[in-house]
Amino acid sequence: MVPAWVAEMDYALAPAVVTALTEAVRRGTAGYPPFGDGGVGAAFAGFAQRHWSWSPPEDASVVVGDVIAGIRLVLEVLCPPGPVVVPLPCYPPFREVVAIAGRELVAVETDPDATDAVLDLEAVENAFRAGARTLLLCNPHNPLGRVPRRDELEALAALAGRYDARVVTDEIHGPLVLPGPQRTDGTAFTPYLTVDERGILVTSPSKTFNTAGLHTAQVVVLDPAEQARLRGVPLPQNHSYSPLGMIAARVAWQDCDDWHGALVQRLDAQRALLAELVTDHLPDARTRPLEATYLAWLDLRAYGHDDPAARGLEHGVRVAPGSDYQPGLSGHARVNIATSAERLETAVRRLAKALAG
Repeated sequence: MVPAWVAEMDYALAPAVVTALTEAVRRGTAGYPPFGDGGVGAAFAGFAQRHWSWSPPEDASVVVGDVIAGIRLVLEVLCPPGPVVVPLPCYPPFREVVAIAGRELVAVETDPDATDAVLDLEAVENAFRAGARTLLLCNPHNPLGRVPRRDELEALAALAGRYDARVVTDEIHGPLVLPGPQRTDGTAFTPYLTVDERGILVTSPSKTFNTAGLHTAQVVVLDPAEQARLRGVPLPQNHSYSPLGMIAARVAWQDCDDWHGALVQRLDAQRALLAELVTDHLPDARTRPLEATYLAWLDLRAYGHDDPAARGLEHGVRVAPGSDYQPGLSGHARVNIATSAERLETAVRRLAKALAG
């Protein structure tokens, strides 16, 4: 079975992260995490400045266990009462965390036939007008692989301000914007908090640096009073982060730019290979340009199977079903390209064979 479904890379960890973790384990760093953020906020601020020309305050970060734990925390502590807008398709835990937080979910769907998967701001405004006061944004988008343009984010921020709504933005894939033609088309990554000071950022180095199992992410808010509210919650509300994860996060944000640059170039090559493979073996598939992430979204409806992922399983390849990301959406699949060229080719060939039957 070729695994091409879960959002984890087949690549080795950055050497600096391995060294830091090995030394930490040898020192016996396997107990409770330290007070404070262990330097994670300062390291992230440096990364943001180097890569996005954005300098968030070093003390704006509050460490949490993972992105979904961070989203739950801010829904419970910072976001106004009322329904939560979730654009679809979405990472499945987005829908689940809204329910766990006791909120009603208002879905805003992306037209699967649209040339460009732009957030439907008219539908968002309708939801705000009806009483929703929070929106979960994925920037860049998983599973669509799209980078929202700055003017789109500015329009969303203006809308949120008009209705006194909060935008909670998951930017875990921010470092994984892939190369473009000088990014003159506006697809460079824009941190949402640069257009909306009331925004709430939740992020982690875990997708970029393959450290999800170490359980460290961060919530970034610019209001010192809100930072204090997050830090002051009872321990059971925010306690699942790891001392080793904090070390890995600090080192990843601070010391791994060369490794990160090489990763982005490798993913760019995999993106090009995927395009060739789809043209050769799945010519009736529809795709949009993969602008970010290592997760490609394939529209396979032309092959006549409601669940292409289930067909793929029968032929030795596991991809993620589109219906996981939008209930009721048929004929779509998400494919992880962060693997070897050989394994990606095998995955696409097997999927094509499965859909030909």
